[in-house]
Parts: sequence; structure tokens; C-alpha cells
Amino acid sequence: MSEAHDASRKDWDTYFMDIAYMVSTRSRCPRRHVGSVLVQGKKLLGTAYNGAPMGVQDCSEAGCMIAEEWETKLGDDGKEQMVKKQRCIRTIHAEQNLLLFTDRADREGSTVYVTDQPCWTCANMLANSGVKEIVFHRGYPKDSDKVSLLMSQKGIVFRSLTDYEPPPQASMKVTS
Repeated sequence: MSEAHDASRKDWDTYFMDIAYMVSTRSRCPRRHVGSVLVQGKKLLGTAYNGAPMGVQDCSEAGCMIAEEWETKLGDDGKEQMVKKQRCIRTIHAEQNLLLFTDRADREGSTVYVTDQPCWTCANMLANSGVKEIVFHRGYPKDSDKVSLLMSQKGIVFRSLTDYEPPPQASMKVTS
């Protein structure tokens, strides 16, 4: 194999994250397109994206169903502060769909590539799913600290691809 060929070949992280981003283009969510893929070794076992349940109007058809919740968080100054979080409850998250449509046996020891850092609920589900690694690109600051702590406690490798550039046809301006 020539060195020129090797230099032009994508590494595995880029390859699988590109697939996750392309999967995200199926989402009809106006706020955030999220895609995820399940990988065992170098074998792709499943893909999923965020959206309404099958056969139900999605957010682009019926509008988002935004729920607001308040959470206590420790500030940089060490004092507790209340933080308002908004989330759409019409959609099933990409990670949740991935878990719904893949087998537990396939997930044991596998890696999940997801375009966005999992939220708290998805992180909890992934923590019990059998995966050994979660790789993401875009951060999700609302839950970042507690999700990172959970992954550390579970011994799940949790890493961000900071220098990654998504495929141009999958780019989306993310809203909160």
C-alpha cells in the first residue's frame, strides 16, 4: 500500500463520525439533528437519529413540544445556582433509538459514535447498555459535568473529537 493512499484515507474515528453525521440528516428536528452509530471493532451494527416515534407527526409538522425544568448547579464560585433547561419531549433521542433498535449482545463491548454529547437521560441509558466507549463531536454544556462524572464512574471511555470537521452536506446551525 502506498503512503499517498494511506495519507488520504480517513481514520476510523472520522469515518464513523462522518456516518453519524450523515445519519443525522434524516432528522426533522428544527433545533438539532443528531445521529448515532453502534460499532463493534470496525463493524457497523446500527444507526439511529432523533425524531418523533414512527407514524407520529414530527416537530416540523406539529411543532416542538418544549418542556422547561430547573436544575440546581454549582457555579464557578462554589455557590448553588438555578439553571433553566429546555428540551423537546416530542422526539426520541438518537441514542435512545439506537438502543431500541439494536441487540444487547451487539452492544456488549461496543463503541457508540454520536454527533452530540449525550444528555443526562441518554447517558444513563448508555451507561447500562453494555457499551465500553462513547465518542462525540459537539458538546452539550447543560449536562456535561455530570455526564462526564457518570462515564468515569462506570469506566466507560468518553471522548470528544475536538479537531473533527463534519461533512459539509451534514452541517447544521444548532439552536438550544
